[in-house]
Amino acid sequence: MTERIRVLIADDHLFYREGLKAMLEARPEIEVVGEAVDGASAVALAETCEPDVILMDVRMPGQNGIDATRRICARHPRVAVLALTMFDDDTVFGALRAGARGYLLKDASLDDLLRAITAAQRGEAIFSSSIAQRLSRYFARQTPSRDPDLFPELTDRERDVLALLAEAKDNAEIAMALGLTPKTVRNYVSSVIDKLHVNDRGEAILRARQAGMGADAR
Repeated sequence: MTERIRVLIADDHLFYREGLKAMLEARPEIEVVGEAVDGASAVALAETCEPDVILMDVRMPGQNGIDATRRICARHPRVAVLALTMFDDDTVFGALRAGARGYLLKDASLDDLLRAITAAQRGEAIFSSSIAQRLSRYFARQTPSRDPDLFPELTDRERDVLALLAEAKDNAEIAMALGLTPKTVRNYVSSVIDKLHVNDRGEAILRARQAGMGADAR
């Protein structure tokens, strides 16, 4: 039998939390291992319940969901956090910077939520369609450089990744901009570092900015 995905629900609204729990517990592939009512209890339960995926409301009293996500991802990098909100707002960027694996609106269907949980548990990034459109519009305003005279040893896609690195984007943001998974972005970053014969990500960014890529170079 396939091992069930262990899910922790963090939401301060009892009605939503209990309804979500009931729907998920009816699915044989899901095991709800805990419920948190605020960010602090989510951090504590992430330690004791050992979830695979946390459904994290970003707006909770006390320690909010974004702060809790940051603490959980720092302590437990294998845990996938899916940020949940009622509002299509700019908290998406804070959630991604904190380490969230995806961002969904609370009106998502159960099927969409289940797909997101499964994808997050596999290490993929997942977003509601309206959130994906918002991120696409954001990154469309920041077009990567495809100038073949810049770093000819790189492929077009590697130059795209390097240009976004130079714009101070993290792997999750680059993945969203280029339609890739974070794992694929990590592989591209490693390839760029190797081909440029630099020691790390920071040196690659410095080389890119010296060549005219990135906000600091303009």
